[in-house]
Amino acid sequence: MAASLLTLARLSALAVTILLLIWSIGFRSSFLHLSSTSSSLPTAHLDHLFSVLHPLLMVMGFILLSGEAILAHRWMRRWSRGARKSMHLAMQGAALGFGVLGIWAKFKGNVGIMNNFYSLHSLMGLACLFLFSAQWIAGFMSFWHHSEGRRTRIIVLPWHVFVGLYTYILAVATAETGLLEKLTFLQTKHGMPRRSAEATLVNCLGFGLVLLGSFVVFSAITPKHHLHAQHLASNKNTNSGNLYSFDNKNGYHSSHQSSKVMSFDSDFDNEK
Repeated sequence: MAASLLTLARLSALAVTILLLIWSIGFRSSFLHLSSTSSSLPTAHLDHLFSVLHPLLMVMGFILLSGEAILAHRWMRRWSRGARKSMHLAMQGAALGFGVLGIWAKFKGNVGIMNNFYSLHSLMGLACLFLFSAQWIAGFMSFWHHSEGRRTRIIVLPWHVFVGLYTYILAVATAETGLLEKLTFLQTKHGMPRRSAEATLVNCLGFGLVLLGSFVVFSAITPKHHLHAQHLASNKNTNSGNLYSFDNKNGYHSSHQSSKVMSFDSDFDNEK
């Protein structure tokens, strides 16, 4: 089942990427200001560039790259613990960088704080950026600072997982509000028909984001090893007080804290 979820998540991510590129390239005039609709104007090219960069960078960073970083604990489970953590940290750092650049592009295309932070979409995006930054810093300090004890990291892990998934869901919801805001603007200011090709494309993009978010979150919260549940069931009566988690390298390993660990339970099995 895990492999199927990974495949569905990758296919959804590919579909979202294709739809986003088609929208930004094929419907160029939709990303121009009303005063710059003439493509011959030099400012029109800059307006189009900055307007396109914002949705591209935000979706690529906070949704596509961040989703792949979450899934890294799945498709890299045969790798060492250090390699998984390094890849997860690097991809989340790259996602944060894309997000910062996306907000910078928005400010370049629309100067002024009040011109950018006036809607629900902008406020949700600001909250998402704050949580993402805090999550990345906290994750780095908790899981890479060697002075932290094993017990501390085990306590922090469930909160790290919860806040990470919450931030990812918030990013998907923020993207949906951005699409709705853009679609409403195009229909009211540009007179775009509700059943036009662009409206259909934007709706498909929004539905693709919902599917992608669902597959990523579902993949993250499902048990990583079916043998883990089977072993717990078989040892329920004979090993009261001890829970077991399964690790590919070291076999079964007892832990009193394993009930608190969700989909990333094997991260601490090889702790030295």
